[in-house]
Amino acid sequence: MCIRDRQNITGIMGRYLSDINLPSMNIIDIIEIILISFFVYQFMVWIKFTRAYTLLKGLLVIGAFLVIAYIFKMNTILWIVSRLAGALITAIVVIFQPELRKVVEQLGQKKIMASIIPFDSGREVKERFADKTVNELIKACFDMGEVKTGALIVIEQEIRLDEYIRTGINVDAILTSQLLINIFEHNTPLHDGAVIVRKNRIVAATCYLPLSDNMELSKQLGTRHRAGVGISEVTDSVTIIVSEETGQVSVAEGGRLMRNVSSAELREVLERAQNKKIVDNNKLRQFFKGRVKHEEKSGK
Repeated sequence: MCIRDRQNITGIMGRYLSDINLPSMNIIDIIEIILISFFVYQFMVWIKFTRAYTLLKGLLVIGAFLVIAYIFKMNTILWIVSRLAGALITAIVVIFQPELRKVVEQLGQKKIMASIIPFDSGREVKERFADKTVNELIKACFDMGEVKTGALIVIEQEIRLDEYIRTGINVDAILTSQLLINIFEHNTPLHDGAVIVRKNRIVAATCYLPLSDNMELSKQLGTRHRAGVGISEVTDSVTIIVSEETGQVSVAEGGRLMRNVSSAELREVLERAQNKKIVDNNKLRQFFKGRVKHEEKSGK
C-alpha cells in the first residue's frame, strides 16, 4: 500500500470520526448511569429467584415474535398489537402484582451496603440445607410409609414459595423427623395439606398447592400426588409424597413423578437439591486472587 492510499484512508476515517457527536457527560450523568446499572442488576438478581423469572422469559418470547412480525411487515399482527398495547401494559401489571408488592416490601429490609462492601471473610460450605435435615427427611418419610401415613413435603430451592406459604399456618420450627410425623398424624389439626421446608426449617403447614393438569398421570394417583406434581411444574421445588394407601414414597421434580423410590434414591435426590459447595466470602480476596492467576498465566 502506497503512502497516498494510507493518507486517503486516514482522511476518510478522520472525516467519519469528526461527524460522530459524542454527548457531553458531567458527574451527575455518571452517577445516574451507576445508579441505573445498580438497580437493574439488583432487579435481575431478585427476579431470578421468583416465579416472575419464568413469566419474564415468556414475555421475551412474545417480544421476539413481535420483532419478527415487524421485520417481515406482518401488518395485521402489528395493528392488533398497537390496539391492545394499553391493555397489555395493564395485564403485565396484574400478572406481576404479587412480585411487585413483594419487591416494594423488601426495599426497606434489603441490606444494600452489605451487598456492596464485603465485611465477611473466610471460606464456608454453602448449602440449601444440612446433612442432618436430609437424614431427618428420609427417616420421617419411610417411618410414615411403614404405617401408611400420608404426607406431602415441599422443599424450597431457588424460587421462593411465599405465595404458597401464605395459604398455610406458620410453624417456623427446626425440621426433625418427630415433628414431621406428628404434623401428618391422622386427625391432627395440621395433617391436611402440604408442609413447606425452607433450609433447615419447617416454615408452614396445611398449605394449598396447585393441582397438575397432566393427563399422563395415572388415574390411580390421588390429590396428594397431583398437588406434588403441580407445584413442581410451576417452581423448581422438590416434593416428597408418601402414599396413604400403599405407603410408597414418591418424588416430584420438574413436572415429573418418580414413584416408589428407595431411601438411597431419595437421598440422591435430596443431596442434589442440597447443592453443597465451598465458597470464598471475601470478594476482595477473590478479585486479587483472580488478578494474580491472570498475571501468572500471562507470564508463561
